[in-house]
Amino acid sequence: MLNRLSPYWLWALLSLPPVLWSYEAMTSTNERIIHILVHPTGEWAARLLIVTMMATPLMLLFKGWRGPRWLRKNRRYLGVAAFGYAALHTVFYLIDKGSMTRVLGELERTYIWAGWIAFLIFVPLAITSMDYAQRLMGKHWKTLQRTTYGAAVFTLVHWAALHDWGHPGAAIVHFAPLIALEAYRVWYWHLRPRSPRLANA
Repeated sequence: MLNRLSPYWLWALLSLPPVLWSYEAMTSTNERIIHILVHPTGEWAARLLIVTMMATPLMLLFKGWRGPRWLRKNRRYLGVAAFGYAALHTVFYLIDKGSMTRVLGELERTYIWAGWIAFLIFVPLAITSMDYAQRLMGKHWKTLQRTTYGAAVFTLVHWAALHDWGHPGAAIVHFAPLIALEAYRVWYWHLRPRSPRLANA
């Protein structure tokens, strides 16, 4: 079923939450609705980033399974969607603050500067996500894509530090599978025991 899911249907599915959030922001009578919506947009941006990055190590761990293959095939769509959610998160945050003075006044807070750095890393990744950019940049495209790891680290810090490190549990729980899979990936390629014949191949 996953392999038969058209990219258009996938995009429609990924677009549904932002459309609903935007509609709620414009029609709700709750004066705090923008502040309320800052949180789910950010959390879902992080979740999509995590799922996108899990594609390759899952392929390594579950060779031949359709789910990881589907994730890897569609990870570019999921990554762009993660940026879209992060952009909406940023827009809601800026509207909620209401002025650049308040925005700049919060930059010293760990979760704020970490969030901005993560978002700034996201921007060139999203801009160069199309096939044309990949052909134009050649080997440099893959180098740029590796900065996704930096975005993930700063996203984790942003989320974990949100309540002055008092409640980092949600962030850690969400990122734990990705951390475990990346650790397995490092072990598989660099640390696992190999037979002399394979090691010298």
